[in-house]
Amino acid sequence: MIKPPFSLESAQQKVQIAEDLWNTRDPQKVALAYTEDCVWRNRHEFVQGREAIIALLTRKWEKELDYKLKKELFLFCDNKIAVQFEYTWHDTAGQQYRAYGLEHWEFATDGRMQKRTASINDALRQLEIE
Repeated sequence: MIKPPFSLESAQQKVQIAEDLWNTRDPQKVALAYTEDCVWRNRHEFVQGREAIIALLTRKWEKELDYKLKKELFLFCDNKIAVQFEYTWHDTAGQQYRAYGLEHWEFATDGRMQKRTASINDALRQLEIE
Protein backbone atom coordinates (compact mmCIF):
# COMPACT_ATOMS: atom_id res chain seq x y z
CA MET A 1 0.00 0.00 0.00
CA ILE A 2 1.28 3.48 -0.85
CA LYS A 3 1.84 5.43 2.37
CA PRO A 4 2.32 9.12 3.12
CA PRO A 5 4.14 11.39 2.86
CA PHE A 6 3.44 11.52 -0.88
CA SER A 7 5.72 12.42 -3.75
CA LEU A 8 4.31 13.48 -7.12
CA GLU A 9 4.72 9.93 -8.40
CA SER A 10 3.16 8.23 -5.36
CA ALA A 11 0.25 10.73 -5.27
CA GLN A 12 -0.47 10.05 -8.95
CA GLN A 13 -0.34 6.30 -8.28
CA LYS A 14 -2.70 6.66 -5.32
CA VAL A 15 -5.20 8.55 -7.51
CA GLN A 16 -5.03 5.92 -10.27
CA ILE A 17 -5.51 3.10 -7.77
CA ALA A 18 -8.56 4.90 -6.35
CA GLU A 19 -10.02 5.41 -9.83
CA ASP A 20 -9.53 1.76 -10.74
CA LEU A 21 -10.97 0.59 -7.42
CA TRP A 22 -14.10 2.76 -7.65
CA ASN A 23 -14.70 1.62 -11.24
CA THR A 24 -15.09 -1.95 -9.95
CA ARG A 25 -18.36 -0.75 -8.33
CA ASP A 26 -17.72 -3.26 -5.53
CA PRO A 27 -18.58 -1.56 -2.20
CA GLN A 28 -16.87 -4.27 -0.12
CA LYS A 29 -13.62 -3.96 -2.05
CA VAL A 30 -13.70 -0.15 -2.14
CA ALA A 31 -14.32 0.10 1.62
CA LEU A 32 -11.08 -1.74 2.39
CA ALA A 33 -9.12 1.33 1.21
CA TYR A 34 -10.52 3.31 4.17
CA THR A 35 -9.78 3.14 7.89
CA GLU A 36 -12.42 1.42 10.01
CA ASP A 37 -13.47 4.79 11.45
CA CYS A 38 -13.08 6.84 8.25
CA VAL A 39 -15.19 10.00 8.10
CA TRP A 40 -16.93 10.95 4.84
CA ARG A 41 -18.87 13.88 3.52
CA ASN A 42 -20.48 12.89 0.25
CA ARG A 43 -22.86 15.56 -1.07
CA HIS A 44 -25.36 16.02 1.80
CA GLU A 45 -24.50 12.75 3.56
CA PHE A 46 -22.10 12.45 6.46
CA VAL A 47 -21.04 8.89 7.30
CA GLN A 48 -18.42 7.29 9.49
CA GLY A 49 -16.93 3.81 9.35
CA ARG A 50 -16.59 1.07 6.77
CA GLU A 51 -20.08 -0.36 7.25
CA ALA A 52 -21.62 3.06 6.60
CA ILE A 53 -19.37 3.50 3.54
CA ILE A 54 -20.47 0.11 2.20
CA ALA A 55 -24.14 1.05 2.71
CA LEU A 56 -23.69 4.41 0.96
CA LEU A 57 -21.84 2.89 -2.00
CA THR A 58 -24.38 0.07 -2.32
CA ARG A 59 -27.24 2.61 -2.54
CA LYS A 60 -25.20 4.76 -4.92
CA TRP A 61 -24.42 2.01 -7.42
CA GLU A 62 -27.93 0.54 -7.30
CA LYS A 63 -29.13 3.94 -8.57
CA GLU A 64 -26.17 5.04 -10.70
CA LEU A 65 -26.07 2.38 -13.42
CA ASP A 66 -22.97 1.82 -15.59
CA TYR A 67 -21.04 4.24 -13.37
CA LYS A 68 -17.70 5.26 -14.95
CA LEU A 69 -15.26 7.49 -13.06
CA LYS A 70 -12.18 9.49 -14.03
CA LYS A 71 -9.98 11.11 -11.33
CA GLU A 72 -7.11 13.55 -11.78
CA LEU A 73 -4.57 14.70 -9.21
CA PHE A 74 -5.19 18.33 -8.25
CA LEU A 75 -2.58 18.77 -5.50
CA PHE A 76 -0.92 16.95 -2.63
CA CYS A 77 1.02 17.65 0.58
CA ASP A 78 2.30 15.31 3.30
CA ASN A 79 -0.65 12.94 3.99
CA LYS A 80 -3.25 14.81 1.93
CA ILE A 81 -4.33 14.58 -1.69
CA ALA A 82 -6.93 16.59 -3.59
CA VAL A 83 -8.45 15.33 -6.82
CA GLN A 84 -10.85 16.61 -9.40
CA PHE A 85 -13.15 14.06 -10.92
CA GLU A 86 -15.98 13.43 -13.29
CA TYR A 87 -18.21 10.43 -13.69
CA THR A 88 -21.09 9.34 -15.86
CA TRP A 89 -24.04 7.08 -15.17
CA HIS A 90 -27.65 6.52 -16.21
CA ASP A 91 -30.85 5.75 -14.36
CA THR A 92 -33.34 2.93 -15.01
CA ALA A 93 -35.22 5.14 -17.50
CA GLY A 94 -32.02 5.59 -19.53
CA GLN A 95 -31.48 9.26 -18.62
CA GLN A 96 -27.75 10.01 -18.77
CA TYR A 97 -25.99 12.03 -16.05
CA ARG A 98 -22.55 13.47 -15.51
CA ALA A 99 -21.14 14.62 -12.18
CA TYR A 100 -18.10 16.79 -11.53
CA GLY A 101 -16.34 17.75 -8.37
CA LEU A 102 -13.44 17.87 -6.00
CA GLU A 103 -12.41 15.49 -3.26
CA HIS A 104 -10.05 16.12 -0.38
CA TRP A 105 -8.42 13.02 1.06
CA GLU A 106 -6.49 12.62 4.30
CA PHE A 107 -4.52 9.42 4.95
CA ALA A 108 -3.49 7.48 8.04
CA THR A 109 0.14 6.37 8.36
CA ASP A 110 -0.77 2.89 7.02
CA GLY A 111 -1.90 4.43 3.69
CA ARG A 112 -5.65 3.98 4.22
CA MET A 113 -7.88 7.00 3.83
CA GLN A 114 -9.13 8.35 7.16
CA LYS A 115 -11.12 11.31 5.85
CA ARG A 116 -12.86 12.00 2.53
CA THR A 117 -14.73 15.18 1.71
CA ALA A 118 -16.46 15.31 -1.68
CA SER A 119 -18.11 18.30 -3.31
CA ILE A 120 -20.17 17.06 -6.27
CA ASN A 121 -22.18 18.86 -8.95
CA ASP A 122 -24.64 16.88 -11.08
CA ALA A 123 -25.73 17.63 -14.62
CA LEU A 124 -28.02 15.96 -17.09
CA ARG A 125 -25.94 14.60 -19.91
CA GLN A 126 -27.27 15.51 -23.32
CA LEU A 127 -26.56 12.95 -25.99
CA GLU A 128 -24.56 14.48 -28.78
CA ILE A 129 -26.07 14.09 -32.23
CA GLU A 130 -23.69 14.20 -35.13
